[in-house]
Amino acid sequence: MTSCQARLIVIAIFATAFSAPISAQQETVAELQAKAEQGDVEAQRGLGFLYAVGGGVPQDVAAAARWYELAANQGDRFSQTNLGYMYFEGRGVPQDEVAAVRWFELAANQGNPSAQSMLGFIHFRGQGVSQDYAVAARWFELAANQGQADAQGRLGAMYFNGQGVPQDYVTAYMWFYLAASRLSDADLRDLAVKGRARAATQLTPNQLAEAQRLAREWEARDVTPSGVGQQESIEELRAAAAPGGRKTYQE
Repeated sequence: MTSCQARLIVIAIFATAFSAPISAQQETVAELQAKAEQGDVEAQRGLGFLYAVGGGVPQDVAAAARWYELAANQGDRFSQTNLGYMYFEGRGVPQDEVAAVRWFELAANQGNPSAQSMLGFIHFRGQGVSQDYAVAARWFELAANQGQADAQGRLGAMYFNGQGVPQDYVTAYMWFYLAASRLSDADLRDLAVKGRARAATQLTPNQLAEAQRLAREWEARDVTPSGVGQQESIEELRAAAAPGGRKTYQE
């Protein structure tokens, strides 16, 4: 299990469900469902996750979407983010990029960095919205400043290319540097390393020293993303690896 996958297990009952005997798993899921049916948000989110991955229950992405939507409608930003991914990919629900944007915006406005990063990607590509590099850069920056490594890499590319922001190789280097040190995905990390090297070729020695200083100062900050430990979703991990997915900083 990767560190990203480990962060998906967000409530203690998940560990029990994956490790207990079948009878205990069924009892645990039944208890969780009883709470969910009474309107418990964490239980609804938990059931959504279990159905999404097939943990203690048969995998059923349509059921996952239903439970996520119940929690999302109560304002749960993690369920809103997961539901956004499901609408974006058409998993368990009809593909609907406009609906995906709506759910991502609700979560992003509550500070969820994964939703913020996805809105950056959506506005960059113009999927479900008009393409707008400036808006994309603003969403990426919100996520990047919470330590979302993919957003940091994308923001580095936007500063390098002058897309939606003034071209600034010092700032580009800083974001590429931070992304390269944080990304767990080898392909994305390699892109960030290459971006950092390209930015370095555009800098004087003094500018390079300044970019490295800014990166070190950023790293020294006490960054605690909103929803740390819960902002990743199984939909995000699958979307990132999907053919035609999001594994590129140069689009």
